[in-house]
Amino acid sequence: MTDAPLVAVLDYGSGNVHSAVKALAAAGADARLTSDRGLIMDADGLVVPGVGAFRAVMEALRASRGDELIDRRLAGGRPVLGICVGMQVLFELGVERGVDTEGLGEWPGVVTELDAPVLPHMGWNTVEAGEGSRLFAGIEQERFYFVHSFAAQKWSLEVQRPFAEPALTWCTYGGPFLAAVENGPLSATQFHPEKSGDAGIRLLSNWIGGLGAATL
Repeated sequence: MTDAPLVAVLDYGSGNVHSAVKALAAAGADARLTSDRGLIMDADGLVVPGVGAFRAVMEALRASRGDELIDRRLAGGRPVLGICVGMQVLFELGVERGVDTEGLGEWPGVVTELDAPVLPHMGWNTVEAGEGSRLFAGIEQERFYFVHSFAAQKWSLEVQRPFAEPALTWCTYGGPFLAAVENGPLSATQFHPEKSGDAGIRLLSNWIGGLGAATL
């Protein structure tokens, strides 16, 4: 497909991300795993994957200057999608086993351990899609695949007009936590769309379909 939107998957050493590239391609993107700064800045969309510990992901992002690329894209209104720990690091702070790690600070808030009897939260779960969500259009009742012990459990960003209110999607495991956020050009999911079967492909397709839309 020659007109497929170009989606860069940020290659900064965070685990096996080839499944994300394959899922994006299945969803209709020209997906490329890359660390090329020019390609990352020029791409229609940027996906930031993340597995493992908050601190390790932040160290890898800073070492590769991926944090700068994310910030520059968002400053220009260019779409970014974070996945799993790639969502968590968008917040101000991560607290893991008593260790505080500064995040990217794109959103206020703290990522903390889930209050659940069994961790990690691993497997399929339903979500409560946020009002006006584009990501979950047509898949509001589907289940998605999670594997994590930490999450953002509160939302504190106050959005002023004329900017639109973000669409907040919640999930419950022990207590409520943010399963996804759609906030202007910046979106993120705590679950793994690339491991969520047809529903995950549809979600990625919904995101890809909005890459050409104007963002505020």
